[in-house]
Amino acid sequence: MFITEKRARKIKAILEKKQKDLQVFSDNVTNQHNFSAIMRTCDAVGVLYLYYRYLGNEEIINEDITMGSHKWIIHEEIDDIDSFFQKKKDEGFQIIATYLSDDSIHFRKVDYTKPTLIVVGNEINGVSEEVLKYADKKIIIPMYGMAQSLNVSVATGVILYEAQRQREEKGIYEKPTLTSEEMENILKKWATDDLIKHKMKESAVRHIKK
Repeated sequence: MFITEKRARKIKAILEKKQKDLQVFSDNVTNQHNFSAIMRTCDAVGVLYLYYRYLGNEEIINEDITMGSHKWIIHEEIDDIDSFFQKKKDEGFQIIATYLSDDSIHFRKVDYTKPTLIVVGNEINGVSEEVLKYADKKIIIPMYGMAQSLNVSVATGVILYEAQRQREEKGIYEKPTLTSEEMENILKKWATDDLIKHKMKESAVRHIKK
């Protein structure tokens, strides 16, 4: 182990609350602030896996906005949409997409205690047809004002905290969803990454002082 025992215990405590079967897919959210805020909220509610498709050219993660939370979730860019979503279905995930249509349901009518992949879409066009065809349910957040929708990062937060509420009521956060082996592997990776970044920071400081 490359970090202090105290640091390792803190990371392990985080991993014990992580919900490996509550996942998020960002379908081409292009605004850096929005994507980074989604990432921060994912960490806050214990989401471990954040997947995304991004069609832009600039860096999508802003570390000033994530406030370090990007280090504590596993984020992966997806190229093959069909293979990814088929794999999630094979793993037993229900795919829930935010989308306004005649057959959309209230977001609170979903049972988020089941293995769930929440899909959120682009700021202008929403979830793409390519992704939407895999949705088991389409959900909406009721709006009672002039605006027809929430900012995508806000909407993601509303949905994730409903999922957190349901899972807390069932006591799911009280028992690790990760196996001991999974936690150990993630702990080793995060501990190593933590040390490398710390050493790089120390090296940069020494270079500046020279």
